Amino acid sequence: MQSLLIEKNLIQIMPDAKAEHIALFIPALQSQVTKFDINSALRLAHFIAQVAHESGCFRYRVENLNYSARALRAVFGKYFTSDEMALQYARKQEAIANIVYANKMGNGDERSGDGWHYRGRGLIHLTGKDSYAGYADYLDIDIVSEPELLQRDPQIMVGSACYLWQVLKLNELADKDDLNSITCKINGGYHGLESRGDFLERAKQCFEID
Repeated sequence: MQSLLIEKNLIQIMPDAKAEHIALFIPALQSQVTKFDINSALRLAHFIAQVAHESGCFRYRVENLNYSARALRAVFGKYFTSDEMALQYARKQEAIANIVYANKMGNGDERSGDGWHYRGRGLIHLTGKDSYAGYADYLDIDIVSEPELLQRDPQIMVGSACYLWQVLKLNELADKDDLNSITCKINGGYHGLESRGDFLERAKQCFEID
């Protein structure tokens, strides 16, 4: 699979990506994918398609929680139950994370700060203390104490996406060419399905998949 992960191919799949971003992640992609059995052209095409969408073509490495009051009400109305509350928290990313991610995924309550510490990071967002701890055990690197590694180190960032791919058993769905189910597993719904499909089609063409 390493032979497919070259600059020319990734530029074809992600025409909006910056050349320096592609160059940064190619070595990590080449070294990580086979560790997690992403070892066929179809599996790799699906993986790259999802990573391309989730990371904005390698631009985004950490979750953006810079929500306006209107967006908080629309996206997180369960937590921000009035316009007044939404206005109070608008654009305050740390406070938003600590409310939205409190008491779930192994995180403590709002005051613990876990929501902010373990917000989404990596090319496919690893989110929540339990997910960080699981990946830390696999790596034998303490990303629970140093979560910023997931937005600084390309090997760890790509590895976290591969790790989630394995945990969610997405190779099996990739073998069935099931874009919808893969998207739902990663996203919890079908947000960005058209974009993911566009990346996938370009990847299939690039990797000469019929």
